[in-house]
Amino acid sequence: MSKTKVAIIGSGNIGTDLMIKVLRLSDVLEMGAFVGIDPESDGLKRAARMGVPTTAEGIDGLTRLPGFEDIKIVFDATSAGAHKNHDAILQQHGKRVIDLTPAAIGPYTVPCVNGETNLDAPNVNMVTCGGQATIPIVAAVSQVATVHYAEIVASISSRSAGPGTRANIDEFTETTSKAIEDVGGAKRGKAIIVLNPAEPPLIMRDTVYALCDSADEEAISASIEATVAKVHAYVPGYRLKQQVQFHHYTKENPLYIAEMDQWFTGTKVTVFLEVEGAAHYLPAYAGNLDIMTSAALSTAERIARRQAQETSKAEAL
Repeated sequence: MSKTKVAIIGSGNIGTDLMIKVLRLSDVLEMGAFVGIDPESDGLKRAARMGVPTTAEGIDGLTRLPGFEDIKIVFDATSAGAHKNHDAILQQHGKRVIDLTPAAIGPYTVPCVNGETNLDAPNVNMVTCGGQATIPIVAAVSQVATVHYAEIVASISSRSAGPGTRANIDEFTETTSKAIEDVGGAKRGKAIIVLNPAEPPLIMRDTVYALCDSADEEAISASIEATVAKVHAYVPGYRLKQQVQFHHYTKENPLYIAEMDQWFTGTKVTVFLEVEGAAHYLPAYAGNLDIMTSAALSTAERIARRQAQETSKAEAL
C-alpha cells in the first residue's frame, strides 16, 4: 500500500512532535508539508533539515505549495480560534482534517473508545490531552455501571504548556467536560487542568473520579486494566500509578454533588494515572503532548487504511 500524504499546521511543540512521529513510526503516512507562521521557529527549521516541504505563510501558504493536491489528511495543531478558519478552507479543498485543538468542530475521537466510529467524518476532534488520558477510564467504568458524575484533574508540567495550551484553558475545560459525557458515558462531566511549575518538571499525572451505581469492584478494575492496556498500545508511557480505589456512600453517608445539586449514594471509583512521553521531540515529562500526538497519529493511520480499502474496492469494480 502506498503511503498517504499528510500535512501538519502548527510548528510548535505538538506539531513538531507529531511530525517526528509520522517520519519515524508510521508505515502508512508520509509527510507532505509542515506549516507555520514563524520562519525562525525550531519546528520549521527542523522540518526543512529533515527534507519535509515547509511554508511559513500559514494556511494560505499550504494551499499554494506544490503537491498540495496530493495531501489527503491535514492535522491542525494551532489554536481553537484559528482552527475554524483552517477547517473552512480545507473542507473547500476536500481534505480530511484531524483537529488537535479544543475547537470541537468535528466529533470527539478517542482511539481506544470510539476510534472506528468517526473514520468517515470530514473533521475529527482529538479532544484534549487530559481527555485522551482520562476518558478511556470513564468509559471503562461506564461499561460496568452507570456513571452519574465523573471529574478529572490533569496535572502537567508548566514547561510543556506552550502558548496554544495557555490560550485555550477555557476551551480545554469545556471540551473535555463535554467529551467525558459524550464519549466517556458519564451523565455529567467536569474537567480541571493544573499547570505545575515544579522543578525539575513532573511527568503528566491524571486523576479520575467516577461516581457510579454499586457494582462488582473486580469487574470495574478488570475493565479499567484492559482499557489501560489498549491505550498503552499506542501511548507506551501510559500506565496506572496505583491500584484502583473504591469508596462507598450509603443513605446514612451520602455525598453531595454540587455540580448536579443532588445527593449521591453508590460507589466512588478513583484512578491515578501517569503519562510519560516518548521524548521524540520534547523531554519525557511532556506526556500531555505525547498522548495527543500519539492519538492523532493512530487516528490518521486508521483513516488512511480506510481510504486505501475504499480505493481498492472502487478499482475492483
